[in-house]
Amino acid sequence: MVKFIIGRQLVGKKVVTNDGFDVGRFVDAEISPVTGKINAFLVEPNLDSSFASKLKVDSGQLKVPYASVQAVNDYIVVDRKNIV
Repeated sequence: MVKFIIGRQLVGKKVVTNDGFDVGRFVDAEISPVTGKINAFLVEPNLDSSFASKLKVDSGQLKVPYASVQAVNDYIVVDRKNIV
């Protein structure tokens, strides 16, 4: 059974890697205007995190490809290999 989540429920959720590193907090999603599918999550990086501080930040936000998202529940879990 597919679970649907409303976008505003995601705002502010903590984003962590599958091996436990804190990335930051979800801010917005980049959606394809043609297909309506999510291309990427935009994340406000946690600059106190040694992992997040090493990632490329564009306009104050990290762009996490949607393909790297593994789970969405209390946290958004992403595959570390796909965001580095």
